[in-house]
Amino acid sequence: MNTLSAVIRVLSRVMYSIAGVALTSMVFLTVADVALRTLKRPIVGTYELVGLLGAVAIGFAIPQTSRVQGHVRMDFLTERLPTGLQKLFKVITRLLAIGTFIIIAWNLWLLGADFSRMGETTLTLQFPLYPVAYGIAICCFIECIVLFLEMLGIGKQETET
Repeated sequence: MNTLSAVIRVLSRVMYSIAGVALTSMVFLTVADVALRTLKRPIVGTYELVGLLGAVAIGFAIPQTSRVQGHVRMDFLTERLPTGLQKLFKVITRLLAIGTFIIIAWNLWLLGADFSRMGETTLTLQFPLYPVAYGIAICCFIECIVLFLEMLGIGKQETET
């Protein structure tokens, strides 16, 4: 299990870096498009690229954000419960989250397969959509492993991102 935890830690960090690159690209692309629009030379396909990069930025950041517990927690009620009940709530919520992410990942994988089979692309740039759907599906599967390891208490989350 420690090997799995180490692999997931590396994978989630790599995906987090990809998310950072996507977010930075969105910013630069948007700023460049706005600046060029003032010169009547907009960048073709900016809307499509920003949308796809936004999906990548969000999807690829999920596992690492979960690993370091960078998400919003609403534990003001559960922290007042006895330790045993807190652990039970943690297990139940992780199982529900794993189930949710399995459903999301499976449906994104099927969507990617449909996009690939049908040749779905963006309207302007004709960029294929299936790599983004497959990529985010993989991120959701990895998130399931992150949640499972967290539920078992393996690979304790770090404070650094």
